[in-house]
Amino acid sequence: MPLGNETLNKFLDDLASDLPAPGGGSVAALGASLAFALVSMVSNLTVGKEKYRANWDKMKAIAETSEQLRIKSLALMDDDVESFNMYMAALKMPKETDAQKSARADELEKTAKGAAEAPLSMLEFCAKAAGLAVQAAEYGNPNTATDAGSAAVFAEAAGKAAAYNVRINLSGIKDEAFVARARERVDSALAEIAKNCKLAEAAMEKILK
Repeated sequence: MPLGNETLNKFLDDLASDLPAPGGGSVAALGASLAFALVSMVSNLTVGKEKYRANWDKMKAIAETSEQLRIKSLALMDDDVESFNMYMAALKMPKETDAQKSARADELEKTAKGAAEAPLSMLEFCAKAAGLAVQAAEYGNPNTATDAGSAAVFAEAAGKAAAYNVRINLSGIKDEAFVARARERVDSALAEIAKNCKLAEAAMEKILK
């Protein structure tokens, strides 16, 4: 069963157990989906309110985007678990002969890249969530400003968690060009998240004062 279809209690029980997955990567994907859901909520509590008619079209577009990304980010929970399981399977490959050792090394490199790519995708989704949170804070119903601010906070926390998972998986990859590109993507996404979180917070604080 996809993790997104599990009950909250079942997911938390599995997370708290000694099972190797789900783990931090799945939590990061869940955090991103929660951020998108909050953005959608702000949008839906803006559209239809006559007082904010001037922002209806903008908020409708934001809601459409956030809902599409929410569904995709939730699916990343399973991508993370699958990539982890593939890496663990590679670790168990035989290594008695030179041919087996070579095949195992190739599979470990391949699956390690997959295990890094999954949280990297999550991180970039978090960057999108933070950007949408800014727009929600600026153009959404002022009564939901703290929800937009919370979306940014969730995006930032989930992004940092995803980045941790990228970094630990990069440590076992020998392809230096792949590692360099991944690190650039991590740095770029984290910088974008930090910038947009500050903007979202500023927009929220302006309303709260």
